[in-house]
Amino acid sequence: MDFLELIFSKIGDLTWGWSLIPILVVFGVFITLATGFVQFRFFGRMFRVLRKSNNAADNDKISAREALLVSVGGRVGGGNIAGVAVAITLGGPGAVFWMWAVALVGMATSLVECSIAQLFKRRTGEHSFRGGPAYAIIHGLGPEYKWLAGLYAVCLIAAFGFGFNAFQGNTVAGAMQDSFHIDRLWTAIGLSIISAIIIFGGIHRIAKASDVIVPIMAVGYLLMALVVIALNITEVPQVFSMIVKNAFGIEQAVGGGMGAAIMQGMRRGLFSNEAGLGSAPNVAATAEVRHPISQGITQSFSVFIDTIVICSCTAFVILLSDVYVPGAEGIDGVVLTQQSVTSELGNWAQYYLSIAVLLFAFSSIIYNYYLGENALSVFSESPAAILILRIAIVAIVFIGALAPGATAVFFFSDPLMGVLALVNLLAIMMLFPVAMRLLRDFRAQLKAGVERPVLDPDMYADLDIDRSAWDKKL
Repeated sequence: MDFLELIFSKIGDLTWGWSLIPILVVFGVFITLATGFVQFRFFGRMFRVLRKSNNAADNDKISAREALLVSVGGRVGGGNIAGVAVAITLGGPGAVFWMWAVALVGMATSLVECSIAQLFKRRTGEHSFRGGPAYAIIHGLGPEYKWLAGLYAVCLIAAFGFGFNAFQGNTVAGAMQDSFHIDRLWTAIGLSIISAIIIFGGIHRIAKASDVIVPIMAVGYLLMALVVIALNITEVPQVFSMIVKNAFGIEQAVGGGMGAAIMQGMRRGLFSNEAGLGSAPNVAATAEVRHPISQGITQSFSVFIDTIVICSCTAFVILLSDVYVPGAEGIDGVVLTQQSVTSELGNWAQYYLSIAVLLFAFSSIIYNYYLGENALSVFSESPAAILILRIAIVAIVFIGALAPGATAVFFFSDPLMGVLALVNLLAIMMLFPVAMRLLRDFRAQLKAGVERPVLDPDMYADLDIDRSAWDKKL
């Protein structure tokens, strides 16, 4: 075990330690410039997907809106509550500014990776699709890169399907025990049963569940933060000023100054919104849409919701309270967020926040499961293999919830996510010309007066796309 921990520690050092964060940021800036600031040009179109009218008319379809909510449910999790608090503790208020910056460039990365996943998706039923980075590698780069797709799929199953689901189960059980004094065993049983009911229903049931859970959790958490902001409205300009000054080293809040703010802000921002990590494209490919760029725009909006909206809520709750003391030690993570909310709204807010943690973690569990199932399909789509995976993941959730502190055995998750990101970025770089073709086609149709552009598969006859996945009459 010590040897394995050493190996994965080295992998983590080679990815997250020094190379991956600069690569993700530089690549995000490159895409932003190369696409002409596409995330800002199409920002207004992002909000259209929230309308109920954009949901699927056929309940068997996964709509763009449902795919958005599944990915938001996966992205929004402990990182939005505990992760932001850690970033502020270690990097100071300026870390929030750099979280915003990395999210804004990450929106462009997400748009490109999800558009590519949409283009190379494969039809698996009348209204069912599979896709993602592994499929884009096989069908976009060619069969000779199948080994790379296999590496990606194995890392995805291990990191998200197993490691992160154990962590989420542990998070829920800890919150229920601390706030409501519910024994971990009962939480483990209840969480496993509910997870199994949704997981065994496949992506369609996951999408329908997310369509209910995610708006409730996001809006509820947002309303709580807005109440705190309203109670301290006169101090908001001062907080903005503190964030900006600390971000550029004008005011030093912690040891490390500007450098600590940049590193912590970028690290936590990337961990939270997952832009460029290759996870969200797996869900983006399930939606039935007219043009790949449409789903890319939708998923770009997911990054905005995760970091600019939800993470900012946490940041302002912390910075507006009197609990946070710059440079102070001994209080961080979810405890800092909980105490900040309690100091502003009273003890009842702690229970409210625990429910939010429960919903955030649960939406992540069902999202992580689907990533694992989608990765498994690269090797096998047999009902037996999927059944084994579902049973294994329900068991992992149970074990993670039941054993406090025992989730340290899942030390491999973060290093493997680093490998995922490197593989995904390599694929995006190699397929970037294809993404630019899609973007030019989308813009040309808009310029010609087409309100909702449609992909013509004949224009991409040179590529290995599934023509049956693109119905011109959609």
